Amino acid sequence: MTGILTVETVLCRAADVPEGGALRVERDDGPPLAVFHVGGRFYVTDDTCTHGEASLAEGEIDAEELLVECPWHSGAFDLATGAPCGAPCTIALRVHRFELRGGDIVLVP
Repeated sequence: MTGILTVETVLCRAADVPEGGALRVERDDGPPLAVFHVGGRFYVTDDTCTHGEASLAEGEIDAEELLVECPWHSGAFDLATGAPCGAPCTIALRVHRFELRGGDIVLVP
């Protein structure tokens, strides 16, 4: 019987992501991700804006609306769902599953 291999990746320490901020995480096996820390909760998304090549970890975070604004064209995305919330962005941002384990943010399949 053959089992399914699952790969989990430690992205960063939770303490490395300041409250109200974000951290860009480069990976060998995929596109860069952004880890956001807003209102005591974490969110993990693709880091690259779907409208251009901007890093969303460098964008402005709206903690009340739970949005990140692209630093290039001011398009915005919902951190929890990835839904585009402001022009010119129309394509959803990929949101990734993760777990907080022993102080680490761990990407899970």
